[in-house]
Amino acid sequence: QVQLVESGGGLVQAGGSLRLSCVASGGTISNYAMGWFRLAPGKEREFVAAINWSGGHTNYAYSVKGRFTISRDNAKNTVYLQMNSLEPEDTAVYYCAVDGRGLLSPLSREYVYWGQGTQVTVSS
Repeated sequence: QVQLVESGGGLVQAGGSLRLSCVASGGTISNYAMGWFRLAPGKEREFVAAINWSGGHTNYAYSVKGRFTISRDNAKNTVYLQMNSLEPEDTAVYYCAVDGRGLLSPLSREYVYWGQGTQVTVSS
């Protein structure tokens, strides 16, 4: 079973940047689409971005488009989320997950094998 571990979160001022990493173990993710989601206090889990197996196709939530970039390095079994121009509204726990159907869906039910998450806090 694939295990996912996110890292790279932290505290940053508004306008700053962070790069999140999601490293997979117990299996390769090179054949799978991957996604990032986030969960903020008092809110439902929200789709952030997804990327297909080769990295050639991506999908972004409207709220992060133009500020966040998802990428992957299949040789390292790793997916990244580069976050620029961060806003206090981006504060959340960020999770990566394997896209079970490869459709780059914004629906969390389409995803299997979730990580434990990494906290991102953006101060104003």
